[in-house]
Order: sequence, then C-alpha cells, then structure tokens
Amino acid sequence: MAGGEAMTAKRIDARARFLPVGDTAFTVEFGDRIDPAINALVHRTAALLAEALPEGLVETVPSFRSLLVHYDPLRTSAQALQAFIGPLELEDDPRQAPSRIWRIPVLYGGEAGPDLAEVAAATGLGKAEVIALHAGTLYRVYVQGFLPGFAYLGDLPEALDLPRRTSPRVRVPPGSVAIAQRMSGIYPVESPGGWHLIGHTPLRFFDPAQSPPTLFAPGDGVRFVPVDADAHAAIAEAVGQGRYSVAKEEGPA
Repeated sequence: MAGGEAMTAKRIDARARFLPVGDTAFTVEFGDRIDPAINALVHRTAALLAEALPEGLVETVPSFRSLLVHYDPLRTSAQALQAFIGPLELEDDPRQAPSRIWRIPVLYGGEAGPDLAEVAAATGLGKAEVIALHAGTLYRVYVQGFLPGFAYLGDLPEALDLPRRTSPRVRVPPGSVAIAQRMSGIYPVESPGGWHLIGHTPLRFFDPAQSPPTLFAPGDGVRFVPVDADAHAAIAEAVGQGRYSVAKEEGPA
C-alpha cells in the first residue's frame, strides 16, 4: 500500500449498532456525525450485502452515517440478517480517497449564480475568493437523495458555511450549483430549493434511459472547474447534441 499505511479489519458488529425500523427494516449505524471514514464504512457494507445477497434481503439504502436494510419478513427476520451481517469484516482505509473524480464545468455568478454576491457579502469574501474556494475543493459524494440524481457533496470549506436561504425559491433551474452549510450540490431537475445558487453547469445528472441513470455514485469525487460564458454555451450545445463526455480523473491507487 502507498505510504506503508496499514488497514485494520474489524467485525461490523464491533463498529456499528443495529436499530429497529418497523417490522421490515433496521439500520446499521456507524456513527453520529458526517465523516468520510464513517460514510466509507456505510458504502462498503452496502457493497458486501449486494455481493452476498443473503436470503430475504430486499434492498439497502445508504445515508451519511448508517445503512437502512429492508427485508422480507416472510423469508427472513431482523435477527437472522443481523447475525449474518455482524461477523462481516470491514477494513479501515486511512486513504479514504475516491477512485473516480468527475470534473464538472461551472459558470459562476451573474444569471448563472444569482446568489454569488450575497454569499460573498455574508462570508466577508470577494466573489473571486468564493469561486476559488468552491472550485479548489475535492468533494466526496456522500449520498444521493431529495431528487433523483441530487448528490450531497462534502465537505464545503468552513469559510463558505452558511445556513440555507430564509426564503426558498419555488423554481431552481436544472444544473444550478448550490451550497448550504458544509455541503454543495447540483440540482438535476427544476425544483423548489433553499440553497444558495452560485453557478450553473450544463451537464445532465439524471437520465432514466441510461444505466445507471445517475452520473455520480456514492464515494465518487467531484471537482468544479470554472468556465466562461462562451465555454458554458459550447458545452451546453455539445450536451444537447449528445456529443459531450464528462471528464474524469482516476483517484489515488
């Protein structure tokens, strides 16, 4: 392993606790905070169960710090599934680096990012500083939810940590790049929203005709790349014609 860092394996039941959720589900809770190491354990557990497919498992739903396990009570029980999951071993990976990093072009400010000036004023930064901070961060896809293809991207620099807008918008355009608290996100479709809009990308993040239907997957990395209006328009045209490939880079081995 790079850097000589060792990984330590521990049973899931030594790392997590099982909590009941009605009569057809339970959660495997790994912690009480948003943390990339905890989130990695959640997704590795989901991957193990997807591979093993124990009897009666219906689906798993990952969150920031826990995994919801749905089961068929006519085929198994919470006790049986927990007895299967508990002895499975997970390793601590000190690198916590994504293996796939997407590069997302963004036009910041103006009509594309109507809240950029307000964010700058609220944080005491210049607009260029806000852009540099936002685009200079490697984000982790923690979970997807709220809307199909909406990824919660952490961790936003502390200097940009702002509460949600006091007056949410009724309509947020698809492709809007937004921030709230320690998260960034991209609205995949038009919807209401209360996050601060600082930019726009012409890329598409949800297409039910594709497999998988979403661009991002949990555990991916995301970088935002500032572009000017001409580049934004050219990318939008290429996306509309189906001839744009989203750039990505490979993370550390």
